[in-house]
Amino acid sequence: MKRANVLREYGALFALVLLFVINVVTRKANFLQIENLRNLVSQDAAVGIIAIGMTFVIIAGGIDLSVGSMAAMCGAVVILLMNKLAGSGLSPNNAILLAAIGAMGIGALAGLFNGFVVAYGRVAAFVVTLGGLAGFRSIALVLGSGGEIRSQVSRLEDFGFGGIPIPFAKNASGGPVQFYWSAIIFIVVAILAGFVLNKTRFGRYIIAVGANQRAAEYSAINTQTVRLAVYTVLGGLVGLASVVAVARMNSVGTGSAGLYYELDAIAAVVIGGTSLRGGKGRIWGTVVGVLLLTLISNMITAYHIDTNWQGLVRGIVILVAVLIQRGGKENE
Repeated sequence: MKRANVLREYGALFALVLLFVINVVTRKANFLQIENLRNLVSQDAAVGIIAIGMTFVIIAGGIDLSVGSMAAMCGAVVILLMNKLAGSGLSPNNAILLAAIGAMGIGALAGLFNGFVVAYGRVAAFVVTLGGLAGFRSIALVLGSGGEIRSQVSRLEDFGFGGIPIPFAKNASGGPVQFYWSAIIFIVVAILAGFVLNKTRFGRYIIAVGANQRAAEYSAINTQTVRLAVYTVLGGLVGLASVVAVARMNSVGTGSAGLYYELDAIAAVVIGGTSLRGGKGRIWGTVVGVLLLTLISNMITAYHIDTNWQGLVRGIVILVAVLIQRGGKENE
């Protein structure tokens, strides 16, 4: 394998390992604390879940700029529905579960709408989802009267900061350290998505449609159905991500929730090696991309760098990733 191709395939992983080693050397014990490592995995779990769905869409040759606004809309639905159900006498756990299912359903419907217009209306995905970016945010603002919606169900915080105890891990107070549910959900979604993409007919169809739509049609693949499906899956995962995010905050600010989620998700996908041209990508690369962006944010905070530089750093990382992809293409 040529050097340029090795860099393209594993560049993000090399960068993650390099930054990890730098942190171990410079921050030592503070960085290696089990709670800090746990937080690195769970910090951007909501973005990671969305990025996994975005991977499917981009591999299929699409894009979705509406996921941040969609997450705000789904988050508003989660809390309003949960408060309503709990107020009607339903147990907190059942109220949370039903509200989460409702949010995933709303997200899937929103994704279905995007996918339908893209696949059957033959409108450019950029245009359709740009409209969704404005429209879904507007719905969220209407649901929350332009302000914040707070949860009235105390058990929601238990889900946001609960999890499975890590064996033999103790915090500074001697108590158990839990691996948060948000990180567990992120990992499970990534494993399932990797299986679907690599081991199922649907996964092969996604790759085929993104690589060459006309050839896929000649191979009797219903390309419209595939595009519709990937947008619907992404919408459902946005709904799930909104539950994860809301549980951490116990509220949703309809004007700010999900802000820049679309940029972070697309960045993670591209950094992970998925081609913006479609037809090529991998779930594990997206996971690495999410962790890399999270580690960069963590380093900026730890080294007391002005957080306003964070956007510039991420932008540079994205440009480097795209340039590496182009260099690999030219050397094939």
